[in-house]
Amino acid sequence: MVDARFTLSALCPVRLAVGGMAAALLVSIQPAAANPAPAGSVIESTAEASYDEGGTTRTVTSNTVEVQVDELLGVAAASLDAGPVTVRSGSQVLSFLVSNEGNGPEELALEVVTAVPGNSFDATLDTVAIDSNSNGVYDPGVDTVLSAPSITSAIPAGGSQHVFVIVLVPGGIGDGSQSSVNLIARTATGTGTPGTTFAGSGENGVDAVVGAGGGQATATGQMIGSASTVTLVKWATVTDPFGGSNPLPGATITYGIELVVTGSAAIDGLTITDSIPTGTQYVANSLTLESTPLTDAADDDAGQASSAGISVTLDPVSGGASRTVTFDVLIEE
Repeated sequence: MVDARFTLSALCPVRLAVGGMAAALLVSIQPAAANPAPAGSVIESTAEASYDEGGTTRTVTSNTVEVQVDELLGVAAASLDAGPVTVRSGSQVLSFLVSNEGNGPEELALEVVTAVPGNSFDATLDTVAIDSNSNGVYDPGVDTVLSAPSITSAIPAGGSQHVFVIVLVPGGIGDGSQSSVNLIARTATGTGTPGTTFAGSGENGVDAVVGAGGGQATATGQMIGSASTVTLVKWATVTDPFGGSNPLPGATITYGIELVVTGSAAIDGLTITDSIPTGTQYVANSLTLESTPLTDAADDDAGQASSAGISVTLDPVSGGASRTVTFDVLIEE
């Protein structure tokens, strides 16, 4: 198809000579449209000339020229995440926006690349889904999963689609390790160097022509690993009945246990337990967490204690934080 573009400004009179008579040709010129002409639409143009013949104004019109607009293939892609997404081992959702930059409805073929050069770790692709209810949150069982090959439904010219990429993050990733995931969007009609033409493949049977971007675009989602390690250190101090620190019968041993979480990830499900050593007796109501007394009974606070041992629940503990538990036993006399 012929690519016709008009940049017009006003009615411009042009003086002509027609059969020896003065004539004025009026050319009507309109400003360029802000939105692209729709694919398959028809642009019609007819010229008119007016002239003076013996004091009488005459007009003649040309034939009408019709130009049908071809479909321009274009796509854009962008990550919707505010920055690197903090991840741990397991399932992780990345958000993207793909847009039809062409002038006709177009399906987009989506490809996810997880093995990106420079990655500290590579995730595994699990699912590509469309935000069916447009709430910006991945809803399993609600949002439409795209089966391979992942091709969207037709997106109107100038329209966009929110896409979720669900990946599986491997175990053992280091704290602060980074990984990228690329989403490549391609116009389903075809891609290629700008100007590549797919005859009759556009809207209403017009030709489809690849635009400046080659009919494809890539967006990158980034992840940063969050991992932590837990260390436990125990110590004891002795206070004997005579004000000294000798471990004599009747002396009190205060045990301290410090738990430290090193890294950026919070640790869930943490519980400190300790048995009462043989040859000692638990001192009732001596259990503390961060110097705050805990009751011995199994009630609403974090601890419980008995003659058999102590237990303190610390769930959760943030990365970089520590917790200290203490309790007393009496060396049997």
